[in-house]
Amino acid sequence: MLRRYLPILDWGRSYSRDSFTSDIVAAVIVTIMLVPQSLAYALLAGLPAEVGLYASILPILLYTVFGTSRTLAVGPVAVASLMTAAAVGEVARAGTPEYLGAAILLAFLSGFMLTAMGLARLGFLAAFLSRPVISGFISASGLLIAAAQVKHLLGVDAGGQTLPEIARSVWAHLGAASLPTLLIGAGATAFLFWARTGLRPLLVACGMAPGRATILARTGPVIAVVATTVLAALLAALASALGLPGSGIRTVGEVPSGLPLPALPPFDADLWARLAVPALLISVVGYVETISVAQTLAAKRRQRIDPDQELVALGAANLGAAVSGGFPVTGGFARSVVNFDAGAETPAAGAYTAVMMALATLTLTPLLYYLPQATLAATIVVAVLSLVDLKALPRIWAYSRADGAAMAATILVTLFAGVERGILAGVALSLTMHLYRTSRPHVAIVGQVPGTEHFRNVRRHEVVTAPDVVTIRVDESLYFANARFLEDVVQAEIAANPRLAHVVLMCPAVNAVDASALESLEAINQRLKDGGVRLHLSEVKGPVMDRLRRSHLLSELTGEIFLTQCDAMRRLAPALTEGTLRAARRGTNRVGPVVVPSP
Repeated sequence: MLRRYLPILDWGRSYSRDSFTSDIVAAVIVTIMLVPQSLAYALLAGLPAEVGLYASILPILLYTVFGTSRTLAVGPVAVASLMTAAAVGEVARAGTPEYLGAAILLAFLSGFMLTAMGLARLGFLAAFLSRPVISGFISASGLLIAAAQVKHLLGVDAGGQTLPEIARSVWAHLGAASLPTLLIGAGATAFLFWARTGLRPLLVACGMAPGRATILARTGPVIAVVATTVLAALLAALASALGLPGSGIRTVGEVPSGLPLPALPPFDADLWARLAVPALLISVVGYVETISVAQTLAAKRRQRIDPDQELVALGAANLGAAVSGGFPVTGGFARSVVNFDAGAETPAAGAYTAVMMALATLTLTPLLYYLPQATLAATIVVAVLSLVDLKALPRIWAYSRADGAAMAATILVTLFAGVERGILAGVALSLTMHLYRTSRPHVAIVGQVPGTEHFRNVRRHEVVTAPDVVTIRVDESLYFANARFLEDVVQAEIAANPRLAHVVLMCPAVNAVDASALESLEAINQRLKDGGVRLHLSEVKGPVMDRLRRSHLLSELTGEIFLTQCDAMRRLAPALTEGTLRAARRGTNRVGPVVVPSP
């Protein structure tokens, strides 16, 4: 039980020197990548730069203790930062102590909710966010994040939470754009885009091993940070020498050195209530992203992830972010892939990363004074545009118009109404469409494939049927939303064929029957009885049968229960069923034994 909630007791027992070597190398590489990212995502959340560093220390240590993924890298990420800015911007003004306090409270609420969900084993709730909705939300968020960084690339004071608001604000301030800022931002963006595809081939051409070149190519943001910081410092010195008021480049400025002191979030009942829903949304979206990354990487090494424990681990990480002055964190895709590719063997790589981030917070912050905000904006733009996958929309639409509509609606609502409304719209659409689809389940009238014991849809296959027997195959579990639909199907078959004497419900896909559906089955049985027709069941699964035995349906059933549909037809239409089987055995059946395709 203790190892279940503290996975470190499991992998820690077999920790070796080789694991240490692999983990420390991976930690160095991830730290180099995480320093500029943590600063950039704090900027995206509207918070001071040092808050990004704080959110990259204690949360990572806590995930090391509680997490089950060997390679997941936890910390600030783009989508969570955007959602933080959107939520906190509704209750406080950016740059004020109240704004920072609200961001810390958001991390605390998110951590509390995630931990409670994990202890209650509610990981399945994340399934209410369908893949198309998540894909649409992340793509729209990526576009919003990129648009929101334009103001930093231009050096203007613009704002807005939706795409139209951002566009209008940037256009209104376009005349105040700073040319030096624009040149640095455009140059950093162009370099980072090139580094993603061109730096690795260049390193390989210079004789570097492909694996090492792949890892070093991901240090492009560090190169951009160092180069532009030096350039901004030189331009500032030149402006001072010429007596100019400044270089015109907005920089990060003074970043306090030192580690954060533990503190509790502000207690304000009204503020807690206003941030509760945003915290829940951040929790669910962050968990879905985290578990997707963790399971993908674990599968490559044939390792196992415990989804419920991941809730606890992510909750502990966010609680750690709150008490150390940070903001909501989650598992990052890019950093996790780098951690995986760099050879991380255990979660201890995260602990070493946290230690290195703490050292960076203590020693490197004075060097960040001249770091241009445009460089951090370029880092964000390049990172989030890789998340945008609008090509998936036509592909999903072609496969399922319902899922395609949900994805399109999520994108549009997120872009034009904001991130919270976007994800709520996506969840509502997913649930509505699920209920609609399952409320009208696929049912088929089936017959016997000549020469076999298989029964298939009469509209898809050449089958034989008995005139006084109809078999209805139900391809969905029965519950309150589709119970009446089944009644209508049975009634329609009775009305269409007055000769019917038997109705067989074939139930190989029925995994559950709730109380509402049970009442519908009882009503069907009674109506058929009143009309002189018997109701039979076939291929009922064991767990479903166990529950039905606790009801009155089986004792009042006018017909029988058959193990297989072939048994049912042998009993109800023996001449037809046995005749076609004997004909097949004698080789006189014209259709003969066939290979039946899947329905």
